[in-house]
Amino acid sequence: MKPSDLGELALRNLREAVLRNALTTLGVAVGVASLVAMLSLGVGLQQFTNRRLATSGLFNAIFISPLTNFGGFERRNQAPVAHPRPLDEAARKEIAALANVVEVYPQIRFLTELRYHDIPYTTAVSGLPESDRNDSAFDGMEGRFFSSPGADEAVLQIRFARQLSRDPASLLGQTLVLHYAARVPLNAQTAASDAGAAPGGKAGAAATTGAAGGFSVVPREQPLRIVGIVSSEPEAGFGGFRGGSVFIPLALAQTLEATQVSDLRQVLQGPSEGRDYASLIARVKGSGDVAAAEDQIKQMGFRTFSLFDASRNLQLLFALLDLLLGIFGSLALAVATLGIVNTLVMAILERRREIGVLKALGAADGDVKQLFFAEAGVMGAIGGVAGVAMGWFIGRMLTWGTNFYLHRRALPSVNVSAVPWWLALGAIAFAIGVSLVAGIYPAARAARLNPVEALRYE
Repeated sequence: MKPSDLGELALRNLREAVLRNALTTLGVAVGVASLVAMLSLGVGLQQFTNRRLATSGLFNAIFISPLTNFGGFERRNQAPVAHPRPLDEAARKEIAALANVVEVYPQIRFLTELRYHDIPYTTAVSGLPESDRNDSAFDGMEGRFFSSPGADEAVLQIRFARQLSRDPASLLGQTLVLHYAARVPLNAQTAASDAGAAPGGKAGAAATTGAAGGFSVVPREQPLRIVGIVSSEPEAGFGGFRGGSVFIPLALAQTLEATQVSDLRQVLQGPSEGRDYASLIARVKGSGDVAAAEDQIKQMGFRTFSLFDASRNLQLLFALLDLLLGIFGSLALAVATLGIVNTLVMAILERRREIGVLKALGAADGDVKQLFFAEAGVMGAIGGVAGVAMGWFIGRMLTWGTNFYLHRRALPSVNVSAVPWWLALGAIAFAIGVSLVAGIYPAARAARLNPVEALRYE
């Protein structure tokens, strides 16, 4: 039998029992819709997570810390390091010279006091590099990012901004004063005293470079102009070193020479030339360069950590989530296959005389099987296309409902559902395949009919 004749007969037979075939096809569509809707949630959440991590720059970031025997950070099965290499400026320059390394900068975070309208507030201040301008946390922020890498400006986290004012937007353009404890080398402090220099802000901190042999803590002040307010906190990084409520340019934070908790380690280790860093962040060109850069940094004598390796576990988690969602979504499609079997079996009983005529005219058993397979495949194809459209619509409604809920709570919008082309084509192919499997028994039963008995059937 020609394929054109086969298709024409299949469509004509489906039009004869329109309501029954339409209901069966609708069952397939509902099954496919549930499958697509379930998987679109998993795909949407995975894309949202990958997009957030990619824009935060954490996938191409390497967090570096020294191999110290301080604080119990070493693994139990790792031998203690006799003379760990310090993570100083020389080490930073050496790491920055590695291939595919874009920038290397320290993590600066310190607890301090801020005054707004002469009211003190204790909070954490973090330094942000210029590259964080593209961080997804600053999408939709009120105000703007820093005008320059060393500007006397600050960006506030929304929770801290609400402590300062009931109307956070009114803080833009206002000035707050940063009171902090500056780390001043002893000989630099003596020189500044002899010269009659008054401590204060960046001018006083400029005399602290190039010193060794201990340091003292000197109170300083730094005025900051509020230029932006963010709703979400920028990615905290390894150990939360970047977490804070007030963010200032990294170049300004380095100039302030504010005392940090990590300075206690250097005090216990004794005097050293220059200042050691508690940790550094190295950014490479792409996530594919992370592994090679990590190996080179480890050979220098430092500990490294990156989210690139940790993301593999995240991919496994999403794969398992997609599998479970697919299994639950396929249950409705499995029920729809029973409807296809029932429809085609009923069609055999109603069309026994037609089948007998076909065989009497020379149709082989294989031709009869192909006819019923074609009818099952057409129902699967139509149901698959309709189901993909229904699943996409359900996903859009879920996204709309989620964003409506988030907007009521002043949170940014998210896209929790996505139907990529491979999911749409895969769902249609799966529906056709399941329909063909459901048509195996009815097709085989129709092919076994005796043409003489079929012609005598009324």
